[in-house]
Amino acid sequence: MTIQQTGIAIVGGGMVGGALALGLAQHGFDVTVIEQAPPPAFDDSAQPDVRISAISAASVDLLRGLGVWDTILGMRAHPYRRLETWEWENAHVMFDAAELKLPLLGYMVENTVLQQALWQALEAHPQVTLRVPASVKHLHRHNEQHLIELDSGEQLAVKLLIGADGANSRVRELAGIGIHAWQYQQSCMLITVACENDPGDSTWQHFTPHGPHAFLPLFDRWASLVWYDTPARIRQLQGMPMEQLQREIAREFPARLGTVTPVAAGAFPLTRRHALNYAQEGLALVGDAAHTIHPLAGQGVNLGYRDVDALIEVLCSARNQGEAWASHQVLKRYQMRRMADNFIMQSGMDLFYAGFSNDIGPLRVLRNVGLMAAQRAGGLKRQALKYALGL
Repeated sequence: MTIQQTGIAIVGGGMVGGALALGLAQHGFDVTVIEQAPPPAFDDSAQPDVRISAISAASVDLLRGLGVWDTILGMRAHPYRRLETWEWENAHVMFDAAELKLPLLGYMVENTVLQQALWQALEAHPQVTLRVPASVKHLHRHNEQHLIELDSGEQLAVKLLIGADGANSRVRELAGIGIHAWQYQQSCMLITVACENDPGDSTWQHFTPHGPHAFLPLFDRWASLVWYDTPARIRQLQGMPMEQLQREIAREFPARLGTVTPVAAGAFPLTRRHALNYAQEGLALVGDAAHTIHPLAGQGVNLGYRDVDALIEVLCSARNQGEAWASHQVLKRYQMRRMADNFIMQSGMDLFYAGFSNDIGPLRVLRNVGLMAAQRAGGLKRQALKYALGL
């Protein structure tokens, strides 16, 4: 069987892998995307996808630079301008786009919309080859290349293999890259709801001892609720009919939510993972394949887009200087740029998780005093918001 050659193979054509493939192709790299299934076609009459991402201003800039942002806006995206968080009513922290002289903080976008917009651009790009449906079966290093055997039996020889295949990355496993990981004592439930009133342009998060309750406004009168709780409680909620779930939402969420009608829900356990390395000779990891984070602040895909931005810059710079751009020496620059930033963000979310997911009296006082202080922190609060937005 003929072994086919390609410069870069990206395993995973989702929100992060698709963006990376498109960016590299636009910079003249020959890219093959290996994906198990294409994203579903967009249907503007359908209710929202249960999976929602809060896309930061920096991520919007990346997607605009890739030429897909107008396509996303042509489907569905909802801007948000304020972010509010609190536990006690007198301990609110409000982040407003106006504080940074920005028109907005970001957009709420359905994952399927992001995937479809990127997929359309990949299908149209002459430097991109899509192999779908396909998955990686075997991998080994040979003559300064990686040889990839697909489940179809086909073989590819690639200079650079990139794992963008999610939290349970097959590429990471086959490359023998270990991870630091642990399970949070929380699960997360995403609930699509129809709102009685316009959802507005503010997203908020209310802390409780069992986990936060969050509100993400969407288009028209749709919104997404995020319910963090113990795994047992989330399993209980999963087993309820929508009418019963509606009553539980009314009982547990703040009154400001108003009347909402749940129409769909999905749940998943929360796990923190961090790869021990992001790079080897001729191999790199991006997005969830390299790191997963507690979704408390919705930073998962935004960190993945920071990976994309950094890796494209590192590879282009090395190529322009005549370096072996797929070498470990070059790829370590990407690792150095991204590993510390991802670790800091993971640790910050862990601190919030540990500090707020309990009912210890003195700690409740301390954390609410901290929230009140944060609201009055002025410049420090603005700097924290800029960091979270990737600005």
